[in-house]
Order: sequence, then structure tokens, then C-alpha cells
Amino acid sequence: VLQDRPLPQSLYSQHFQRLLVERGIGHLKLTQGITREELQSFVVRLSRPVESLSDGMRSTPHIVLGRTEFSEGLTGQQDQSEDLSPEEAQDFLEDLSGKDLTRFMDLFDAVKSKRKFNMSAISELVAGFIKVFACESDPLLALAPLRAMDEYTFTHSTNVCILNLAQAASLGLKGPVLHDIGIAGMLHDIGKLFVPEEILNKPGKLDDDEWAQICQHPVRGAQYLLGSTGIPQLAVITAFEHHMRYDLTGYPKVSPGWKLNLCSQLTMVSDTFDAIRTSRSYQEAGGQEYAMSILNKLSGKALNPGLVKNFAKVLRQQSLDARLSPPPKAG
Repeated sequence: VLQDRPLPQSLYSQHFQRLLVERGIGHLKLTQGITREELQSFVVRLSRPVESLSDGMRSTPHIVLGRTEFSEGLTGQQDQSEDLSPEEAQDFLEDLSGKDLTRFMDLFDAVKSKRKFNMSAISELVAGFIKVFACESDPLLALAPLRAMDEYTFTHSTNVCILNLAQAASLGLKGPVLHDIGIAGMLHDIGKLFVPEEILNKPGKLDDDEWAQICQHPVRGAQYLLGSTGIPQLAVITAFEHHMRYDLTGYPKVSPGWKLNLCSQLTMVSDTFDAIRTSRSYQEAGGQEYAMSILNKLSGKALNPGLVKNFAKVLRQQSLDARLSPPPKAG
């Protein structure tokens, strides 16, 4: 709420809210006389990881920080920043096949028709997954409700998002970075919406022109996201890099010495694993053990060997069997 008016929901306002809440800040007041240096110092401290702020966030002469508390019984609404209870987590997961699927497909319809889309729906979905992770002893249970879905775009994008979050969390990443890694997973393949469906679903070998169109989807996806409002930079980079391969022999071609972003490398692992175990018109689905064996063969070439090793550890720890959404029926 700013000057008694609710802020419009957007990726920016949600991100700013999370930063404040994680630091225990319930309200923020800027007073007359604030200097550029004072404001810049506040922004720098706000952007740092919470654990690095040994003395926490403190008020300054012209920036007053405080908490907002409600007396019991005055409101029936919960603080949206708090972790979900097990019951709320279950409700969120069960609702995925309805509301969130509809919003997700609306987003992709907007891209296909070259309309602007609202990032807040994707942001809320990823934030919901992160909250589920916080209250579940087995975070990958978040994949279970998607088992009944047969929309490939939704299931694959959501699986890659959740597998990204599981990998990143196991590496100790959290907060806004973890959230952006999840969004990058959801949007990594958005460039394929610019490729004709008959090419994407072709059962036989692609000809040179068709393969050239496939190879353009990372560039087209990154260009589209770069021109959209409220998209995290990680999502743009990941859309561009996720087919480059660890040894840079993939596509698009880049100059020697190119440094792949960590999020792109996480997405390569998630994307490859889920693609192998997904049934499509041009391939049969493979099981978890088969998919993991392929990842091991690609380790050091197409995939970061350290991340492949960590991914195998995540699968063992979280008992992933039968929790990924099922391979959609080919056709």
C-alpha cells in the first residue's frame, strides 16, 4: 500500500515486497531531506543476502523502517509472506490443474498472438511452489498433482521449473535468486511458440530448413522476453543459453570462452531429464533410471558434470519415482 492506495500487482512490486518481508520490514517511510547517498545505501543493503546483514536493516535519518502487526480477531487474512501450512500446501497443489493451468495457457496464447502477457501469474505460481517446498519434507511432492495433466507445454515447463528449484535449493540458493531460477525454468522454451507446430511434432527426421527453425528458438525466445515488461534477466539469459551445451557445441553459436550462466546449466539438466522421460510423437518415454543413465553419458559434454552428480543426489534424496507428471500421450 502506497499513500493509502494498494500497489498494482506486478513482478516488481512482488519482488520488492519479498525483499522487505524477508528482512522483517512491515512498513517503510521516506521523509523530506533524504539524500541520494542515503537512498543508494539502503538499496544496496536491501539487495544483499539476509545472512550477510549481521546487524540487520536499520532506519536512517530519513528512511524509517518498522513492523506492522494486527491484533487478534481484527482480520481474517493471513500474511501472504508466511510459509503455507500443510493443508494450504495441499490445496495449492490440487488447484494447479485448474486455475494455474488456465492462466499459464492464456500466457502462451498471448505470446502466439503477439500480445503482451502478465508476468504476475507466472511469478505467483513459482512463489507458490517455493512456499510448498518450505513446508514439505519432500519438495518434489509438488510434482504429484500434475500427473493427470496431458498438456505438454504446461507439464514440461512446470516440471523444469520445479526441478530447477530442487537443484538450486540443494546448492543453498534462496530468496529472490531462487524465485528467478524458477521463472527461468517456466519460460526457457518460450521461443518454441514461434516454431510451427508441425515441425515441433514431426515424427520423422527434420530437413535442413526445419532444423534451422528449431535452432532459432532460443534466440527468438530471448528476444521476446527481452522486449517484455517485468522479466528477470536470468530468464532472458536462460532462454538464450539452454541449448548451448556445457562444451558450447550446441546452439546458438557463440564466441570461444563464453561463460554459461549457472541457471542455464541447471535448466539444461532439468530440461534434458524431463525430455527423455516424456513421450512425444518422435520418441518413446524413458524411465528415471534410463534418463539418469543418459545424463551420465552427457556429463562433461552437453551437461555440467558437477550439476549432473548433484542432480542424481537430489533424485535419491527426494525419491522422485512416480512423482513427475506423466508423459503426455503422443499425437
